[in-house]
Amino acid sequence: MSQFPESFSNRKPIELDYGTDDRAVFNFFNAVYAWMCTALAVTAASAWLTSQNFGLVKVLYTKGISVAIMIGLVLLVMVIRPVAYRISAAAATGLFLIYSALVGMAISGIFVVYTLSSIGGVFLVTAGMFGGMSAFGFITKRDLTTMGSLCIMAMWGLFLSAIVNIFLGSSALSWLISFIGVFVFTGLTAYDTQKLRTLAEDTRDNADMAARVAILGSLELYLDFINLFLSLLRLLGSRK
Repeated sequence: MSQFPESFSNRKPIELDYGTDDRAVFNFFNAVYAWMCTALAVTAASAWLTSQNFGLVKVLYTKGISVAIMIGLVLLVMVIRPVAYRISAAAATGLFLIYSALVGMAISGIFVVYTLSSIGGVFLVTAGMFGGMSAFGFITKRDLTTMGSLCIMAMWGLFLSAIVNIFLGSSALSWLISFIGVFVFTGLTAYDTQKLRTLAEDTRDNADMAARVAILGSLELYLDFINLFLSLLRLLGSRK
């Protein structure tokens, strides 16, 4: 499963002006990380419950359905983004949590293929890498726009390669996709965090818009985390 394209629909250049109210930024990121963690918990629960029905997992991982699911999740997240600006923050949150449950179903095979201990270990490694890169993106004064643009282009390449490899079944290509994916999604984590800090500053005087942007921001970082986790799991996970 690959990262889902374009982080925010109408990106604008990063403006590195960090002289805003620290409390507003803190509250914004507190909401972002809280909803991201909630979505990860929903995904984990959904994946585990789905994995208990081996027949369903087998159907989900047939070639045609796997491709349909990947493309469907991409299209769904592209629909959620613009819709989130027109509905209430509560409704946007509901869509986000439904989406995270669907992602859990899509990746449920990890509980069939990998041992629980390796899944837990890779999750901790992912959390450490994600936390470090998110902190870097938050504090750095360097404009990460160029790096982010390159990562987005590479992400598209990984997405298309992952679809092709569903039919090829090449272990070498799978390894390469996962290896490159680690660098792409760590880079996107830093870039998206920096982008979110700018958005936190831009919306500090509009609580309603800030709440909606926080939900979209948590979706962005959630996708970065999930794809980084899956890339690392394919590289480091112990199979049953």
